[in-house]
Amino acid sequence: MAATLAAVSGCSNSDDKETAKPAAQAKTVSMEGATTTFQAAVTTLDTDGGCLEQEPGTCWEQMQALMEPARTLWKAMNAEKSVSADFWTDAYALLDTMEKGIAVGEDKGATAIDTNRPDVLGSAHDLSGWLDENPIK
Repeated sequence: MAATLAAVSGCSNSDDKETAKPAAQAKTVSMEGATTTFQAAVTTLDTDGGCLEQEPGTCWEQMQALMEPARTLWKAMNAEKSVSADFWTDAYALLDTMEKGIAVGEDKGATAIDTNRPDVLGSAHDLSGWLDENPIK
């Protein structure tokens, strides 16, 4: 009867504590790892020929392929405590521009007046260069 009361009242024994799963921890990525992954994505874009097609929609996959590592980089920057938030001002501006370009939801093409390619692709290249010029060790 004591076991029944313990179960009903919400009490648990020590065996339950041993089998309980720990709270999920947020996955952290090092600045070095995030930088390497992001710059590799930019390099892959370039070595695969970049975005040569002029027509709308022909570079959407490449634009999206840059955003995942860019967002991971953003998280790593936020977690990096060796520098102040002011250090990242230019990098955050480039990431904001990339987000603005991808938020359009499509590749507008190379010749559209409101093309979003420079926002995503150009800013990615600029950010890669900024990371080279401002390494975190």
